[in-house]
Amino acid sequence: MSKLACMEVYGTRKGHFFMFGADIGIDLGTANILVFVKGRGIVLQEPSVVAMDLNNKRICAIGEEARRMIGRTPGNIQAIRPLSEGVIADYELTENIIRYFISKTIGRFQLFKPRVVVCVPSGITEVEKRAVLDATLKSAAKEVYLISEPMAAALGCGLDISQPSANMIVDIGGGTTDVAVISLKGEVVSQSIRIGGCHFDEAIMRHIKRTYNVAIGERTAEEIKIKIGSAYSLENKYLEVRGRNLVSGLPCNLTLSSRDIQVSLEESIRNIVDGIKAVLEITPPELAADIVEKGIILTGGGALLDGLDYVIHQETRVPVHIADDPLTCVARGCGKALDMLDELQGVLFSSRARV
Repeated sequence: MSKLACMEVYGTRKGHFFMFGADIGIDLGTANILVFVKGRGIVLQEPSVVAMDLNNKRICAIGEEARRMIGRTPGNIQAIRPLSEGVIADYELTENIIRYFISKTIGRFQLFKPRVVVCVPSGITEVEKRAVLDATLKSAAKEVYLISEPMAAALGCGLDISQPSANMIVDIGGGTTDVAVISLKGEVVSQSIRIGGCHFDEAIMRHIKRTYNVAIGERTAEEIKIKIGSAYSLENKYLEVRGRNLVSGLPCNLTLSSRDIQVSLEESIRNIVDGIKAVLEITPPELAADIVEKGIILTGGGALLDGLDYVIHQETRVPVHIADDPLTCVARGCGKALDMLDELQGVLFSSRARV
């Protein structure tokens, strides 16, 4: 059996993998990491969080286990997000987290190292690209290919990117919002805005602190965003949360409404809408006509924010559609890119491990 043929062989028993390697797609997000294994689909989705013991510099937990520690750890243990705004903030921790997820996905014992496709923000610099490549190569990968998040999202949505016709993607992730007009397997116009779901959480925390003199944690802010977060809401929803009163210093309960949260998110949403408008303004007229006909497609976790599609439509007068299962679009696109490596050579940034 040839080496290439070996890469297509997988274990069929539950929880068991053969040691012949597997092609992998990774959505390396600021908030979450999703892993796609060729032939099996998305097999893992966990927070990109590492818990570290500061006394001995050892990693205590990674992923969901580490996320549960946020705001609940003693002074010597710190929950860290090694990825910030879609790029590597802590190189060593990122390498560890990638190695951990690859090992958890396909097992520790591999005869051949896998080929890996990793998605990155469209505005990433050459230095940041090299950091992602090196971290992934050192994490037991044979070949690494980088694909932009809008391109991966377009593939994950099932769009035909090979035609001379425009598709506009807005991918709202945890750390960045990537806006791109795609035609003929390339990004004609693109912009990466350093605003995403994590910035929504921070805006909610600031608003509650400023308005109600109550401090809440990061996990509570995320819960508020998911349950009653809104960019435009016709129905006013309510949620009771717990925090610490900054005047008395005592724990307290607070009832929030979706209109409250809408106010807190206005600035972030305005910046995203302005970024979309800026891309539309410099899009060639023929492609702009295609966008008016097809509409804008929203992907990423931020696409699920209530009323965001309506606000973008009102501001741009362009139809707006939310992709099916927007949270996994980019990861599924990485998986499709594994089958199109030759066709996408012009838009992929790649590197091979030294033998």
